[in-house]
Amino acid sequence: MRISTRGRYALRALLDVALHQNEGPVSRQDIAARQGISAEYLAQLFRSLASAGLVRGVKGPGGGYTLGRDAATIRVSDVLRAVEGPLVAVNCVMSDVGSRRRCRRMDSCVTHLVWEQMSAAINSLLDSVTLRDLCLKARELVGRNTSERNGSVSSREEANSEAGYMYVI
Repeated sequence: MRISTRGRYALRALLDVALHQNEGPVSRQDIAARQGISAEYLAQLFRSLASAGLVRGVKGPGGGYTLGRDAATIRVSDVLRAVEGPLVAVNCVMSDVGSRRRCRRMDSCVTHLVWEQMSAAINSLLDSVTLRDLCLKARELVGRNTSERNGSVSSREEANSEAGYMYVI
């Protein structure tokens, strides 16, 4: 299983909203600048995230995006499913009632059990991490990065540009 750019960017964008929502609705342009993702691509991602109830758009001056639910209730798996679809190792593991069997050997295939267990493990991990968990980790990493420079950071922007990871505050 591979998470596409769409999934990675959606998680980064939603994390950015969570980290900055105490400042009011977060503009798409601000997210784009902080995360290095085009504003047009973010618009596509936010449509999928809004359809899943994970984010809300606020129109007008001072508008932008806010979380659709509390960060503690938004799981990484919710974000990825909203933009990627089912999170399975191989297609024959999909359990949707309406989906067609993708492999005629599924009922007699021993390797199917491996793919099923692998998919379950992946989903269990992604279900166990919330946006709130990532926010706490982001603040911890930025704090550690800042303290390692012994207070030599002259501005918030400089700290953010040197952080080198997706959890830029």
